[in-house]
Amino acid sequence: MTTVLPPVLRTAREVVDPVLRKVVARLDPDTRRVCEYHFGWRNADGTPDGGGGKALRPAMVLLSAQTCAAAEQPVAAAAAVELVHNFSLLHDDVMDGDTSRRHRPTAWIVFGRPAALLAGDALLALSTDVLLESSSPHAAAAARWLTDATRALIAGQAADLDFERRQEVSLRQCLRMAHDKTAALLACAASIGAVHVGAPPEVVSRLHAFGTELGMAFQLVDDLLGLWGDPEVTGKPVLADLRARKKSVPVVHALTSGTAAGDRLRELYAQSDPLTEDQLHEAAEMVRRAGSADWTRRECDRRLATAKQHLPTGPQHAAAALTELAEFIVRRKH
Repeated sequence: MTTVLPPVLRTAREVVDPVLRKVVARLDPDTRRVCEYHFGWRNADGTPDGGGGKALRPAMVLLSAQTCAAAEQPVAAAAAVELVHNFSLLHDDVMDGDTSRRHRPTAWIVFGRPAALLAGDALLALSTDVLLESSSPHAAAAARWLTDATRALIAGQAADLDFERRQEVSLRQCLRMAHDKTAALLACAASIGAVHVGAPPEVVSRLHAFGTELGMAFQLVDDLLGLWGDPEVTGKPVLADLRARKKSVPVVHALTSGTAAGDRLRELYAQSDPLTEDQLHEAAEMVRRAGSADWTRRECDRRLATAKQHLPTGPQHAAAALTELAEFIVRRKH
């Protein structure tokens, strides 16, 4: 089943992709080849491909400026956020051992771990270049805004990896990890456009709060898809998070639920041998029986409702587009 994307995502790709291609073209040929493959612009053999991501974060950047009735489009900020996002994806795929993304082998599978890590590093460096080269008088402030979000993202990924080795993780700690790993960059995406055009601090703060709540909802949906998502839609193996014994939010909710199902899930996670296919399906069922899937869906809806309350008053079309984007994030299947 094909998901219908909000029109603003298509517009964002059309606006930002040329900038991304131009800056990636600055890289040395070997690194550029990895990046172009990862972005879906080229196949492994270098032939053109028409793939690519959803451009969710660039769309949020552009819309955040529109809420301020700004005449300019902060394309540099949108491209910079997308570069940081893809830096994180390249590194995450290596660290998590993920073998597929967007229905293709991940970059490290095709080009090797060192090449994929270096490509991620290159994208991170380019993100700062893109911002500081823009003509906006607020470019330096936007660069600091993005750097703060990147530091949080790295802390969240470090916590995520650490949780895999720990027996005890509280729900509060897990939610903090989700905030840093995912919500921090989405909060940045929802507000850096306003920073880039010099919006008042109150508007920036409201947009940041909107993005934070929406980012938490995004991660909760991601966690559910990591357990029950359709591989034909998500492009990732079924039960991938359980296979890696990730301590995602619904898993930690189950582990700390004090239920018989949560206790059984703890036993499965504690065993030294890899989980068999039957055990993986049993683990997913234990998360469901503990009430954690339902709790996560309710928490998603709560975060979405809270996000909408933070939207600043401004041009009607911008608020409507951000609301549509928020609904898409929570209802998406991939």
